[in-house]
Amino acid sequence: MLIALLLLSAGWARAEPAEVGLDVAKLKAMEAAAARGEFPKLGSVLIARHGKLVYEKYFDGDAATLRDTRSATKSITSALIGIAHVDVAARVLTLLPDRAGKLQNPDARKERITVEDLLTMSSPLECDDWNDASRGNEERMYLIEDWAQFILDLPIRGRMRLGDEPEPPGRKFSYCTGGVFVLGEVLQKATGMPADKLAREKLFAPLGIERAQWFYSPLGEPQTGGGLRLASLDLLKLAQLYLNGGAWNGARVIDESWVRESVKPRARVDKVTEYGYLFWLRSFGDKWPAIYMSGNGGNKVALVPSLDLAAVVTSTNFNAKDMHWVTEKLLADYVLAGVDASR
Repeated sequence: MLIALLLLSAGWARAEPAEVGLDVAKLKAMEAAAARGEFPKLGSVLIARHGKLVYEKYFDGDAATLRDTRSATKSITSALIGIAHVDVAARVLTLLPDRAGKLQNPDARKERITVEDLLTMSSPLECDDWNDASRGNEERMYLIEDWAQFILDLPIRGRMRLGDEPEPPGRKFSYCTGGVFVLGEVLQKATGMPADKLAREKLFAPLGIERAQWFYSPLGEPQTGGGLRLASLDLLKLAQLYLNGGAWNGARVIDESWVRESVKPRARVDKVTEYGYLFWLRSFGDKWPAIYMSGNGGNKVALVPSLDLAAVVTSTNFNAKDMHWVTEKLLADYVLAGVDASR
């Protein structure tokens, strides 16, 4: 166990919160609020500032516990697309010719679906995990053996309009886990290796991430759309990697240009949230613009460039109505509100 903990801590310089402008009283107040049950099923909170690990608290499990952050996996898939230098303008069915010849619900618009469409959750496929009635809802996908074929067989989605109401401009966001799973197959075609092996060799190894637990489809393909389990410190490394523009301890892991492109707003989710290449973009507390990975349960792996801060909040508050609001409040009220931006 000691060796495992030392490996997790490798690559981090440490500092006390007050040394980098964090309000210790705010952090203590957060711990007290957690003890009162204000953050149900909270697992861990970790903070790095100016590249130093400054806060590490486990409310359930310990540093070696692998955290099920659900859809936070999607952002890791985005990183792998960049590492593999996949052309985002490439058409998915051109990259997957074996799939193209046996599609149900054939439509010329399917042939035009690009990698970027899947990265931005804006393909025209009728796939919406936030709608229980959607044909492409991920719960229906899990009942099928061939997940990629299930997604590519979906019909084109429609939208009812009132009278002559014009179609709003821009990409049409529709949250689709299955589309991200298809990107796993794209990665295998592009690199000749499955996504889990690619991640192990090209992303995790350079960061010193030794332990990762994937979920697999019935056909043995890694689930690139969710469920990857990593330790909290390793999740923080991923946030710091993006905060560093794709470098870790001075070594280049992801092209800086890909990091920049990944976190540009590409699709609007709602009035306060936009979406990049499988990264969420919004301000916490209405004043701290953040880029973050997000997953069921309220899991957050966030970077706040204006504060040079990375943070991880893990939680198993799965499917609770307010799960994301709870952890966003934790970040806004107790972490970010306690940072001295001048330091």
